[in-house]
Amino acid sequence: MTISKNTVVSVISAFFLCLLLPITAVAAEHNTLTDEELSEGWILLFDGETTFGWRAAHDADWKVVDGTLTATRGKPGLLHTTSQWGNYVLKVDFRSAPGGNSGIFLRTSPRPDDKNGRCYEINIAETGKNDWPTGSIVQRKLCKTRHDSTGWQSFELTADGGRFVVKLDGEIILEYTDPKPLGRGYIGLQYRSGKIQFRNVKLKPLGMKSIFNGKNLDGWKTYPEMKSVFSVTPEGWMNVKNGRGQIETDGQYNDFTLQLDVFVGGKGLNSGIFFRCIPGDIMMGYESQIHNGYLDGDRSRPQDCGTGGIFRRQDARKVVADDFTWFTKTIHADDRHVAVWVNSYQVSDWTDTRRPHKNPRKGLRLEKGTIAIQGHDPTTELSFRNVRIAEIPER
Repeated sequence: MTISKNTVVSVISAFFLCLLLPITAVAAEHNTLTDEELSEGWILLFDGETTFGWRAAHDADWKVVDGTLTATRGKPGLLHTTSQWGNYVLKVDFRSAPGGNSGIFLRTSPRPDDKNGRCYEINIAETGKNDWPTGSIVQRKLCKTRHDSTGWQSFELTADGGRFVVKLDGEIILEYTDPKPLGRGYIGLQYRSGKIQFRNVKLKPLGMKSIFNGKNLDGWKTYPEMKSVFSVTPEGWMNVKNGRGQIETDGQYNDFTLQLDVFVGGKGLNSGIFFRCIPGDIMMGYESQIHNGYLDGDRSRPQDCGTGGIFRRQDARKVVADDFTWFTKTIHADDRHVAVWVNSYQVSDWTDTRRPHKNPRKGLRLEKGTIAIQGHDPTTELSFRNVRIAEIPER
């Protein structure tokens, strides 16, 4: 049997493609969440492609390389989140070159001062070459077990009030309690020396409390004179139909993390989650938009702001959610800053630089306000479930 040259080339190409497929599949698993993590309230702080939601406080050469946040040279300092966080569990994979020095900072300022206790630094450094080897909380508690590796390792870090737990590759290696804990701050990835890489940066807020019981509308104020009709379905969902209107929490909040599941029961319908609202007024708050439409088949071109955008302030950078499918939304408001995740993917990152004003439509509002769900127009048909919130402690 004669085998042509083209057949040989095709067989060889297919062979090498098969070798590459497992590598590609493994790479695709990074910087994503499982369905279980998503249902538990986890979000991604790093999307695997950009530094959206992060800011460098020094001139280290932070860049995204093969799905990792990487730094190799420059002035020591932090790449930190634009959001400040209080109580949470943080998962981070890291890989440090031999002799390198780095760390993960919790509840920190952009330019931390760990010697004076104004942050929590979980160190990454070789035993014997640093006073605070990997897993230690610098200036607070020493990790005495050796954990040196040039390969990928995984931290799971819990910051809950004054209680801190450090897990490395699934094993608890340090526990610490601060009698006078810092309440909130940024999360920082440090470059100090050598090459450092981070991936799979995931956060789960702690202290989330339900504000919808799934049985009735207790804890919410309705507006019967408006056209929207709010009800609780047999499945335990909050549903809104018909025309313009709103439902509003009895409670008031200023700095918080809000999570909820949303179902849009029509194509291209419009709604929104309002927050820091003037109590008793109609939709006088900041609005996180709900609208899953996008233009010309391009999800980076949202229609009418896009789900997760801050209406009239910042469009969503990508439309992640779809109509007729449940999706999860996380709204995080800390001081002037607001960020929104849809199905764990951060779609907005906005800071209100306007002058203070009682009405958020006209200026900066930092005061507590209600949270309201909008009925937009006669086509409105949306459902909500798992509505929960955690307030962010003061610094």
